[in-house]
Amino acid sequence: MFSSPVDVFVVGGGPAGLATAIAARHHGLSVVVADGAVPPIDKSCGEGLMPEGVEALRQLGVSLPADESFPFRGIRFVSDGVMAEAAFPRDPAYGIRRTHLHRLLLDRAAACGVHMLWHTAVAGIRPEGALVASTDEKETELVRARWVVGADGSFSRVRRWAELDRDNEAAPQNKSLRFGFRRHYHVAPWSSFMELHWGRRCQVYVTPVSRGEVCVALISSDPKFRLRNDDALDEFPELRARLRGANLISSERGATTALRKLRSVYRGHAVLVGDASGGVDAITGEGLCLAFRQALLLGDCLASADLAHYQNAHRSLLFQSNAGLARRRRFREASRLERNCSRLEIIEGVAASEIVFDGKILFVTFFWLPGVTNHDYWRTLCPAVEGTFRTCFHFPVSALGKYLQQ
Repeated sequence: MFSSPVDVFVVGGGPAGLATAIAARHHGLSVVVADGAVPPIDKSCGEGLMPEGVEALRQLGVSLPADESFPFRGIRFVSDGVMAEAAFPRDPAYGIRRTHLHRLLLDRAAACGVHMLWHTAVAGIRPEGALVASTDEKETELVRARWVVGADGSFSRVRRWAELDRDNEAAPQNKSLRFGFRRHYHVAPWSSFMELHWGRRCQVYVTPVSRGEVCVALISSDPKFRLRNDDALDEFPELRARLRGANLISSERGATTALRKLRSVYRGHAVLVGDASGGVDAITGEGLCLAFRQALLLGDCLASADLAHYQNAHRSLLFQSNAGLARRRRFREASRLERNCSRLEIIEGVAASEIVFDGKILFVTFFWLPGVTNHDYWRTLCPAVEGTFRTCFHFPVSALGKYLQQ
C-alpha cells in the first residue's frame, strides 16, 4: 500500500483525527488517516464551537462559511424560571452542522496533502506501525509509521491495543455515564445566545446553526429519556412552545457521554487525541474545542518528538474543560435558593462571585451585596471581571454569594 514509512498514521477520520492530520502536515510530516466509515461522518453533538475552538480552526486554516454557520454571542442558562446570561468578551462563538464541519476539515486535509483511506478498517497496531485490513477483511497489511495516533472516539481500540486503558481510571464511572440525543428543527433562532436549559432529569442545549435552523440536544442519565418522546420537553414549557409546529430536519441521533481520565495518553509510538484521550461531559460544550486544541498541541509535539510535553499540557487542557461542569451545576443549585432575579447594568456594588477566565468565559454569576462597594476586594477575588460584561443577573442575597464562593 505504501512503499516507504509515513511519519504519522491516524486511526479515525472524525474532527479530532482530521485536525491532528492537518496540524502534523503544517510541520511537514507525512500523514495517513484511516477510517472504516465514509464521509461525511455525523455524530450526536451540540454543534456549538466556542471562541477558542473557532480560533483553533483558524490556526488549522479552516474558516466557517457564513451560509453554513451561525454566530452567537454568549451562553444563556435557564432553570425553573431563572435566567442568567454572559456574553463572550471578544469574538463570537458559532453553531455549525456536524456534517458541514466535517466536510470543511476534509477539504482542508486534502489541500494539505493528507492521504486518506476511507472504508478501511484498522486491525491493530505494531511497533512498526498499524495493521490495515483488506477490503474483505481476510488479510492485513502493515503500514509502517513512526507515530500512530488514536482518534477513534470514546471506545478507542487504539487505547486498548496500546494498553492505555488498563488502569481503573480509564473506565468512566457509572454515575458519570450519560446519554445524548440530537435533532434539528426548521425554525429561526430566537436568541443571539446558545441556551442551556437545566431540568430535574435532563439538560437541553439549543444552538443556532443557520438562519432557519436550530440544533436541540438533550443529555440525561436515562437512555429512555429522548427527544422523540412527547414528554421529553415537558420540563421546559417555554422551549416546547417555541418548537411546536416546527418541522424536523433530521432524525434523532444518539451517543454516550462520560467523564474519563487517563493516567497517560501515550505509550511508545502510540498517542491519543480527542475523546479517545479522555472525555468531558457533553454539558460543558467543550468537546470539539478541546479536540482542536489538543490536535494543535499534538502536531507540535509530534514534530519535536516530545510526547511527554503533550501529556502534561493535555492534562491541563482537560482539567480546564471539566471545571466548567462544576460551574454549571452550581447555577442549577443556586437557582433553587433564589428566584427573585432582575436584569441590571454593572454599577457600583455589583460583584462577581464565580468566574473562570482563561481567554474565555465558562460561567459567571453577578450579584449585589448591600454595603459592599470595596472594588479592591472584588478585584482580588476575580481580577478578570472588570469591563467584561455590560448586563447580567442580580441576586440580592448575600447568602447566595457566600454559597457560590465555596
